[in-house]
Amino acid sequence: MRAARVTAAALLGALLAAGPAQAQSDAKPSVLTRARQGMAAPSTAPRPDAAASLAALPDRAAFDRLARDFEPGAQQSQPHVLFVVDRADGNRVHFINTRRFALHADYLAARHLLPADGLPPSTYRSPARRFVLGTLSLHPQGSRWIYEFWQGDRLTAELLHLVQAALDRTVGFTPVAFKANAAQHEATAADAGLPVITQAELIRERPYLAYNTGTAVGRLRVVAALDGTTDIEPTDIVVLTEVPLALSPVAGVILAEPSTALSHVNLLAKGWGIPNVYLRDAQTELRALDGQWVRLQADGQRYRLTPATAAEARPAHRPTARVLKAPDLQRDALMPLASLRERDAGACGGKAARLGSLDALRRAGQLPAGTAPVPDGFCIPFSHYARFAAQPAVRARVDQALAALDQATSRGERRDLLAALRADLQRMPLPDGLAAQWQARWQQQLGKDGVFVRSSSNSEDLANFSGAGLYTTVPNVRQQLADAVLTVWASVWNAEAFEARRTAGLRHADVVMAAFVQRAVDSRTSGVMITRDPFDPSRRGVVYVSAKRGIGIKVVEGRRIAEQALFEQRSGSVERLSQSAESTELRLDANGGLVEQAASSSTVLSDEQVQALARLALAVQRGLGGGDQDIEWAIGGDGRLVLLQARPYVAAGR
Repeated sequence: MRAARVTAAALLGALLAAGPAQAQSDAKPSVLTRARQGMAAPSTAPRPDAAASLAALPDRAAFDRLARDFEPGAQQSQPHVLFVVDRADGNRVHFINTRRFALHADYLAARHLLPADGLPPSTYRSPARRFVLGTLSLHPQGSRWIYEFWQGDRLTAELLHLVQAALDRTVGFTPVAFKANAAQHEATAADAGLPVITQAELIRERPYLAYNTGTAVGRLRVVAALDGTTDIEPTDIVVLTEVPLALSPVAGVILAEPSTALSHVNLLAKGWGIPNVYLRDAQTELRALDGQWVRLQADGQRYRLTPATAAEARPAHRPTARVLKAPDLQRDALMPLASLRERDAGACGGKAARLGSLDALRRAGQLPAGTAPVPDGFCIPFSHYARFAAQPAVRARVDQALAALDQATSRGERRDLLAALRADLQRMPLPDGLAAQWQARWQQQLGKDGVFVRSSSNSEDLANFSGAGLYTTVPNVRQQLADAVLTVWASVWNAEAFEARRTAGLRHADVVMAAFVQRAVDSRTSGVMITRDPFDPSRRGVVYVSAKRGIGIKVVEGRRIAEQALFEQRSGSVERLSQSAESTELRLDANGGLVEQAASSSTVLSDEQVQALARLALAVQRGLGGGDQDIEWAIGGDGRLVLLQARPYVAAGR
């Protein structure tokens, strides 16, 4: 049964859809994981007549007598049996009564097979270990029988061959295949010449993924693409057939194409506290519900759609007015990267100020050795924008636009008014002396090298309001710096930014924009990472890394799946979630801007690079006060890691 199949007839009934599905990472079933998450124990109880273990599983009935299942009867049900291969006893296999013994060590202790001080660390590290500990299960996707190991287990090709032979000898009712839980496991399987089922392969099979969980009520809208003709409202739950480059506030998002956890769309969803999920064939599955008011409930395992009540179908959007912190407009000097710290956010915005803090961490030796300097640059402060906006012609044009926007009845009408406003602002003259001042600093400090002109406003990284992707960055500027700054300033009036502020109750007149002019890096590899597991926030010491070849704009756009990996600090393991689906990469154009070319390889990062990036991310987290961070990074032509941005990872209500 396809997850959450719905029909128009079902809408008229009570329950529209209830489709269970796996979470993002198909982790080995673990009683420890469930205890950490506060989840219930398996509903199956030990059978009084069941043995503590069996030496073989001749049939499915023997497996079932021992198996534990955390979700019996559900689509994601994964019955599993722990096993031990004892190399000191002729490679004897112990299939453990997993209903009775939650852990391998519990069973080994009960059989007096452990030393007095418990399970030795060599059990997971040494090629000469006595015991090999694994799990045999029926995987819910594809009904495949698989065996797997803890992701931190340092398997060798010899050990893998030994286990495969032992299971082939003792499991009589089905062939079993090896599932890799870490990139090192994949490499070991390749060395052993054994077929392997990868995490990325299993993820591709899923009909459902939850990027952000939650509950929403709204009018379901099936939308082919968000463009100038699409008019959506904050009360809509949008079903999108392609991942948008930007998004105005909505009640919920259902994607028909998979994205990444750190796409701008998902970061916005987390900041707004709305559900954002992938559902395979969503546009077909949910077509009958287009225009209907529904309640969407989404968690990591399943989603549910039910009809909205009559009261819920008549929402009134009344945002609570929120006052932005007053900017510091007294500081008028251009501020170089080396002088910036968090204290300068009032004059330059948090994004620019944190770049200075990152550079200071590196110079103080608080980042891993070999980390490249933060690319040099300077901040054009809020005061310069304020001087521009205070010019009578600019003020009159903005006031005119705001009056028209206040009367507009649809997002489409507002979008057209905002586009005209941006175009006019980009043609407005600058106050005397500003352009020459910027140009001189560009020449003196950066040798007029190509630069990225980055937005840094006072309306980003707020509590429960990320602002990710709302404003404009102009890449690889080589000639017209003033034009690029005007483009960044005009992006205060981007349609998505305007609608986001309108929904959040932020006053447009309170917004000011700084710009950070930063030396361009011709990235060979780039991406984003966060210092938490975005799919399971209860897991600590985990870093999520998303990467692609070339310059990383497409990573944060999220229109194609990037390479994704999880690093677990405790085990040091790397778990691959997906390979890059990009066939091209962006590079700097010698004449300015970016050029797209064929990607050199589908594999983006080595295990060592993922580990190095994760350790850098954790060092940044410590250096910036310990809160979770959303970090943009690159690897330059010299192979060194480069920090391009760090911002608090904003998730509403968390």
